Amino acid sequence: MSWYSDNVLPRCINLMMNTAQTRTIRRRVCAGLQGEVVEIGFGTGLNLPYMPESVSRLYAVEPAQLSVRLASDRIAASAAAVEVIGLDGQRIPLPDHSVDMALCTWTLCTIPDAVAAVREVGRVLKPGGALHFVEHGCSPDAPVRRWQERLNGVQNRLAGGCNLNRDIRGLLESGGLRIQTIDNFYAKGEPKPFGYLYEGVATAHAG
Repeated sequence: MSWYSDNVLPRCINLMMNTAQTRTIRRRVCAGLQGEVVEIGFGTGLNLPYMPESVSRLYAVEPAQLSVRLASDRIAASAAAVEVIGLDGQRIPLPDHSVDMALCTWTLCTIPDAVAAVREVGRVLKPGGALHFVEHGCSPDAPVRRWQERLNGVQNRLAGGCNLNRDIRGLLESGGLRIQTIDNFYAKGEPKPFGYLYEGVATAHAG
């Protein structure tokens, strides 16, 4: 990772991804989580305030050490035990079928091999376990999609490998998860190429 990615970007994301709108979405996505949960793309712990009491432990996967340090106050205030276990969602250091649920918010856009990360989530989930997610990605509207393609290279360089044009539904299904619910919408107040969202729940195969 570059000096910018290590030292500047986590601070920017901590601010930009902590708006009234993202907090509302985080609360919605975290609702229903329970037991032991793995979160890929833990970031600065912005989801921790919305963990239900039913979550006993959160396994956090996060590559940026500064992000984990910035999360220290949120970790200290968390009712659920938080254990930072790894750096890379493509390789989650947990046994097969060991966690009840998983969480992923605005993360699959940056993981180099997002399908591999989804497969890893499916591997560590107990049969029938659920992934709660919200991601931004490819718009179904052709004019917006063209702008996403035009801007993707710049976005990738400035936002730590973030891609605007990923088909999140396709990534989840290619990784072996089953979509249970999904809601697609444009985030209010954001330019459409940056704000087309996929929010929902996907489950691991029951065995």
